[in-house]
Amino acid sequence: MITAGVDIGSLSAEALIMQDGKILSYAIGKTGAKVKMAAEEVINKALKKASLTRDRIDYITGTGYGRVTLDIADRTVTEITCHATGAYYLFPNTRIVVDIGGQDSKIIQLDSRGKVVDFVMNDKCAAGTGRFLEVMANALELDIEELGPLSLKSRKNVPISSICTVFAESEVISLIAEGCQRRDILRGLHEAITSRIIGMGSKLRWDGEVTMTGGVAKNTGIAHILAKKIACPMNIPEEPQIVGALGAAMVAQRTRSGSHE
Repeated sequence: MITAGVDIGSLSAEALIMQDGKILSYAIGKTGAKVKMAAEEVINKALKKASLTRDRIDYITGTGYGRVTLDIADRTVTEITCHATGAYYLFPNTRIVVDIGGQDSKIIQLDSRGKVVDFVMNDKCAAGTGRFLEVMANALELDIEELGPLSLKSRKNVPISSICTVFAESEVISLIAEGCQRRDILRGLHEAITSRIIGMGSKLRWDGEVTMTGGVAKNTGIAHILAKKIACPMNIPEEPQIVGALGAAMVAQRTRSGSHE
């Protein structure tokens, strides 16, 4: 059985193709203004990598911010379910999933079978998300990929008083004018983001392994600080952006086979 998961986020789109529980291929692209076109592009790229044609796919599940627009999907499922399913597939001891996407953040608690027990979500504010980091990178005149490695070189934390995107940007510009090192400002930003994540998940039970998903998991500075602050082992997938699409493809496998496990 061949299934696909398509995850359309606010900033990026991912598609993953799976056969009998094994990943065949995946593709990542930008969502842009044309959501349907972004979905078509990533599914076609994933098909090409797997040397498959569209008619070979038995079932497609859509997820993410733009899932309601996906004509190609046989079914749509929330990203909470899909990130939990994908993270559990990769790391079966996962009990907490921290998903920081383009414009929202989620913390999901799982049981020993990978089922969602509880979750908290912030989709009202972009603070600490991929969009927030893009704005900070622009203010610091850095590429987004430079933020994590540069912050790890810091030996001094410059506290950031606000994590609101507008106020934080203004504060960063002021700190640069005062002569603060960019690496130290970044460390302060990452400290503020991780504190916010932990605060968001304060009502959840942090035990077992924690798995980070979403594009922000690629920021080594945030991952490093979060790992230090939590008293749990932490996993970073090789490609954290595809976890939602992976979970969607797994949901498609289970749906097609009639299994609800």
